[in-house]
Amino acid sequence: MIDPLESLRLRVEAAARGALGDDAATFEAALHRSAHADYQADGALALSRRLKRNPRDVAAAIAARLAPDDVLAEASVSGPGFLNLNVRAEHLSTVVGQMLADERLGVARAARPEVVVIDYSSPNLAKEMHVGHLRSTIIGDALARTLEHLGHTVIRHNHIGDWGTPFGMLIEHLLDERAGGASVRELSAFYQAARKKFDGDEAFADRARRRVVLLQSGDEATLALWRTLLAVTLEHLAVLYAQMGVTLRPEHVLGESHYNPALAGVVAELERLGVARVSEGATCAFPPGFVGREGEPQPLIVKKQDGGYGYATTDLAAIRLRVGELAATRVLYVVGAPQQQHLALVFATARLAGWAPEAVRLEHVAFGSVLGQDRKILKSRAGEAVSLSRLLDEAVERAQKLVDEKTPDVEIGERSRIARDVGIGAVKYADLVNDRVKDYVFDWDRMLAFDGNTAPYLMYAHARIRSILRKAEAEGAAAGDLRVEAPEERALVLELLQFPAVVAQVGGALQPHRLCQHLHDVATAFTSFYERCPVLKADPPVRASRLSLCQLTAAVLEKGLGLLGIGAPPKM
Repeated sequence: MIDPLESLRLRVEAAARGALGDDAATFEAALHRSAHADYQADGALALSRRLKRNPRDVAAAIAARLAPDDVLAEASVSGPGFLNLNVRAEHLSTVVGQMLADERLGVARAARPEVVVIDYSSPNLAKEMHVGHLRSTIIGDALARTLEHLGHTVIRHNHIGDWGTPFGMLIEHLLDERAGGASVRELSAFYQAARKKFDGDEAFADRARRRVVLLQSGDEATLALWRTLLAVTLEHLAVLYAQMGVTLRPEHVLGESHYNPALAGVVAELERLGVARVSEGATCAFPPGFVGREGEPQPLIVKKQDGGYGYATTDLAAIRLRVGELAATRVLYVVGAPQQQHLALVFATARLAGWAPEAVRLEHVAFGSVLGQDRKILKSRAGEAVSLSRLLDEAVERAQKLVDEKTPDVEIGERSRIARDVGIGAVKYADLVNDRVKDYVFDWDRMLAFDGNTAPYLMYAHARIRSILRKAEAEGAAAGDLRVEAPEERALVLELLQFPAVVAQVGGALQPHRLCQHLHDVATAFTSFYERCPVLKADPPVRASRLSLCQLTAAVLEKGLGLLGIGAPPKM
């Protein structure tokens, strides 16, 4: 498929070299949509500063080389030195036709596919998932879907917390209470009871610590109890991930316990390489460039004074596996922003050890917090972390009321399916629509609204288009050659043509909110088109063209929402 933006960019760069010679040898044109033209290029401004020339003169020299042809209708200069570019309607029609005929909707596969490991979700064993796990799970899954669609080999890792001191505590309490048949919700309360006993009963705490030693040494009776906790947790996760429409499966779980046998070897190799040394009784790495408040070298503890291992050692073992055994060229850690320093130390240490060459990208996909209306971390009325399962149930219940009001003629079973899509989709979209590094306020009314940049608004636009297409089929009207004539048609086409580039940007910058904004722009442009351009009542040639435009719009909305992990109901 022809990429109009790419072909224009190459033409502008060629025109700059033709007009300015060697002075423009490294010139790069940055093109984007504009309210003043189809596209605008602003690279002439930077070039003029380097050449110490008037920016309008530089832009005019480039524009003079951009003669109209089969693609370009007009090139002009505006403002302090912007290049305004308008494309021929015939060319837009051709490109849209190609996009509509392509099952990938113009999204190219990566020229150099990578092996990408994505570490996301990562709840703890024997504890119910809560709202604190929401962002990692949703963002990670959207990125996994998008990178997979771009042709990369994606390996999902659910790095659950399933090892260490807490499990000695849990297992010992399990033996005391003989509560092996408890559900995950019961185990959440069970965990709190075990923690209270551990903190307040020194004899119990001693038994729990000894139980940790038995667990780590492979005592079979202890491991059997640990497996009971693991099985119940995995069952809970499977149900919850299915409810959320998340692609994580049991086979993606690779918890801390998986790396336990390798930890001693990790530390020994770091010492042999001179990367780690004993400091104040602990074994530490001191990557260059990391200092504390007083300017002292900041350590990464890989072996504690008591001989135990912490998160840092496990994370290093994971990098060694992901790069060394799985041949990952890109490793993404979808982890909250507060872990930035820890991950930076781990990444630096892994590079010093040679386990992650510079060519391998280790990326912290940081995100902010989910806040309540008081702009503090979202909590339940009791002051506890909000259960993710209960939150999703409430989302569907709220959506069901809205769907029942809007679609009373739809069969009850279908209304239930629509409500699930709307409720879960609203929660996911409200998270993804924000720049992930920022906090956001959880607001039921806003996320379930049928106007604004929300999932229900996009779903409703998609369902309305599907309704038009069903009516057209019932009337025997068919889509046909697309002709871009009305201003609203042109505006919608130009938004649709951005889809391939936006998907590629999400895969590169790891920013799902870009796709959310694009889909909203498409839906908004379609609304203007629908209000001003009759479809079914238009003359046959125009009707056929506009039905094609409807088909492409519906396909882009459905595919885009799908990449975000959100359903697109055909009726609403």
